[in-house]
Amino acid sequence: MSKVAEVLGLFDTADERAVDRAIAEFRAGRPVAVLEGGEALVVLLVDALTQRIAEGLDTLAPGRARLIIPAARLRRLGLDRQQAGIVAFPVPDAARVETLALKIDARIDAPVSPAGTLDEGAIELARLALLTPAVYAVPLPASGLTDDLVRVSLKDVRDYRSAQVKAIQIVGRAPVPLEFAAETEFVVFRGGEGLRDQVAIIVGKPDFAKPVAIRMHSACLTGDLFGSLKCDCGDQLRGTVQKMAQADGGILLYLDQEGRGNGIANKMRAYKLQSQGWDTYDADEVLGFGLDQRRFDFAAEMLRRLGVTSVRVMTNNPEKIGALKASGLEVVADNRAYGRPTAENVRYLASKRDRAGHFIDFDAMVAHAPLTD
Repeated sequence: MSKVAEVLGLFDTADERAVDRAIAEFRAGRPVAVLEGGEALVVLLVDALTQRIAEGLDTLAPGRARLIIPAARLRRLGLDRQQAGIVAFPVPDAARVETLALKIDARIDAPVSPAGTLDEGAIELARLALLTPAVYAVPLPASGLTDDLVRVSLKDVRDYRSAQVKAIQIVGRAPVPLEFAAETEFVVFRGGEGLRDQVAIIVGKPDFAKPVAIRMHSACLTGDLFGSLKCDCGDQLRGTVQKMAQADGGILLYLDQEGRGNGIANKMRAYKLQSQGWDTYDADEVLGFGLDQRRFDFAAEMLRRLGVTSVRVMTNNPEKIGALKASGLEVVADNRAYGRPTAENVRYLASKRDRAGHFIDFDAMVAHAPLTD
């Protein structure tokens, strides 16, 4: 082993570094190669595809380019599919790719074949990069790749999320007094979902030997910071912290999962569709996303690193409760997290209740709504 390889081994694994680099390249609009055995799939973000680039990629494997479309998007294109599919592009056509991948009124215009394992890996890479999960791809033998093309194995892409859970670690902590919770400590973790750090806000002095009140709160820039009326996130964030401070303390996990794990850009795309009359989940499906892309296993690991083994969860989302139980934490109770209903968010809240099974009671929300001037 060379000295450089030995030193690099002190950091994260080569497999994780390969996926990190692939995510960065993919987000930058450059092609990445996903490999399995002797096969490779050169994949590119749909947003980055121009006619000139499509024609250039076609020279690598004439007539073999394809568009990989997730199942959710296929359903919006008129096909009842539960698995991703591929549409062949024997002739380069960037405008047609954009239509099939992104246009609201598009309909499928060609046969759709089942996606292979490399195709599924390309979609997962797009999701890890918080990008729209339709991908333009060209198959090549792995031996035909050039050294300047970033490569990543299919196995590494598949294993990346679980590896991030195991690698999560505390990188900083400090007291940060808040308006309704003067005795509060922020603990910053590196790892987990998304592309930034995660934060645990320890409110008061919870007794970790007993069940601790916790909330897993997915970041919502528009609601948490700007007070958007389209959701109840800001109310839930501040309301749960205040309740913890008034009781025996607790922990709020602030998780980098904007837009149900779709990323801020896709969230704004979905908001645009909602402004045109689409339901929140239908808008995500137009973009190729399922009901919810989030995972919460890393949140459970954050709690374990803090010494928590038993919790009382403050949430309306049954998936969060199930995820904590599946991760081995003891959930002794679950309580609702209330926001205020508004004319702008009532349809959104009803959709979460009716389509995703959230525990939302509008009468209770009105009764517990924060006071306003």
